[in-house]
Amino acid sequence: VQLVESGGGLVQAGGSLRLSCAASGDIFSRSNMSWYRQPPGKQRELVATITTDRSASYVESVKGRFTISRDDGKNMVYLAMNNLKPEDTAIYYCSLRFRSVGSWGQGIQVTVSS
Repeated sequence: VQLVESGGGLVQAGGSLRLSCAASGDIFSRSNMSWYRQPPGKQRELVATITTDRSASYVESVKGRFTISRDDGKNMVYLAMNNLKPEDTAIYYCSLRFRSVGSWGQGIQVTVSS
């Protein structure tokens, strides 16, 4: 399974971005999908997860600002990010999990200027 992220970039505080992740293969619809991020000099953290039945969960720091969604017909998962803050600056990674199968994207930079 290959995952490819897109949609990152530089945005001012208070702005919005939408990250996309395209997945190859035929297990996407049976997989839980997540977004992680790794801020500069810090450990990678789980940001949001969406299950196969579209149940979503978020880290406390992004609740009410970020929304994860998926389109199983297109093998895509999205992360809509609103009211961005400088502390959201990080490399964002898409992740897939299906039983014992796990896969990561290459990561994409999101930079929020103050």
